[in-house]
Amino acid sequence: MGQIFSQYYPLFLHGLGVTIFVTIISCFSGTVLGTLLALGKIYGNKFTSRLVTIFIAIIRGTPLLVQLFIIYYGLPGYGIRLDPILAAIISFIINSGAYQAEYLRGSIQSISANQLKAALSIGMTRWQGIIHIILPQALRRVIPAWTNEFIYMIKYSSLAYVIGARELMTEGKLLASRNYQFFNVYLVIAVIYLLVIVIFVYLFRQLEKKVTIP
Repeated sequence: MGQIFSQYYPLFLHGLGVTIFVTIISCFSGTVLGTLLALGKIYGNKFTSRLVTIFIAIIRGTPLLVQLFIIYYGLPGYGIRLDPILAAIISFIINSGAYQAEYLRGSIQSISANQLKAALSIGMTRWQGIIHIILPQALRRVIPAWTNEFIYMIKYSSLAYVIGARELMTEGKLLASRNYQFFNVYLVIAVIYLLVIVIFVYLFRQLEKKVTIP
């Protein structure tokens, strides 16, 4: 295994760089989308709330791989052709946003409604109370669930290999098909994924300790 990595480490590092890039962009953008969806579901009017609920149900009820195929292979039928990495990022953002919306919804609803009433009583508008009082607390409380989503996304990013995105799994697959050392190559990939996940779990735990609500 060590020989494989030392011999082909530029390929592994390139694939790892793409994997981390896709994961970070997808998760952070998914957080923005998830926040908007959660706010729309909780505080929007009946139409907005119903529309968001249907969207989340569709995304969570269909496999990520199917969503990826629709965006990469389906959209060209309508004249929209996307780069494999861009198609993967869009798919992951939509999927992550739907899941994060539910995490955030639970986090927001765990905060006492009296806090929003207190904000209104001192002259703040409803949305000012939500943005300045409710949302900051909710985002802190959702960090453990968000950490899990980030870890899942690191692993789910390997699905991008099916559309040819040159992430870690794709680089490993191409390398193994050339030297036929499938076990060693995929073992190296597994170890890389494990090390990356351990590092990010540690970082998120430190973040959680730093911003936790006393």
